[in-house]
Amino acid sequence: MDSDIVAPWGVDWAWSLPLIIFTTVLHAYGLGLLHKAVNSRASSGEQRRHALLLSSFLIGEMALSVTILHTIECILWASTYRLLGALADNKSAMLYSLNAMTSYGHTGLYLAPHWQMMGALEAFNGWILFGLTTAFLFTVIQRAWPQTYAEGPRSS
Repeated sequence: MDSDIVAPWGVDWAWSLPLIIFTTVLHAYGLGLLHKAVNSRASSGEQRRHALLLSSFLIGEMALSVTILHTIECILWASTYRLLGALADNKSAMLYSLNAMTSYGHTGLYLAPHWQMMGALEAFNGWILFGLTTAFLFTVIQRAWPQTYAEGPRSS
């Protein structure tokens, strides 16, 4: 094995694994709080004739909430890049983090070669977090969508 490659990657893993664990726990906790709010609102006995509209707003509210949660997690990664001197300024660090987290990656920003594994690990973290978010939003839709709309027309 080439020691020139392995040595810097060990540092990347040492910084990335705690970030992956922390952001995943933070994400799960945040989703849990949001799920509690969804259950509370969905079972509050909203007026039936506005159920579809209210459910749509609830789904939109949850989408905005998880977007904010993902942004906080990107800020944590961006702050780490700045702490390590991996990127020159806060704007670049945040933009790089959003690109890595979403696997978009079209900004022309690059980490120094010895930090590139960390960028790949952030992208891996993004897949985990977006998977959790997708499962959460699916659950929100199932819970919030009015039963009459979810089942479709009933046959007599």
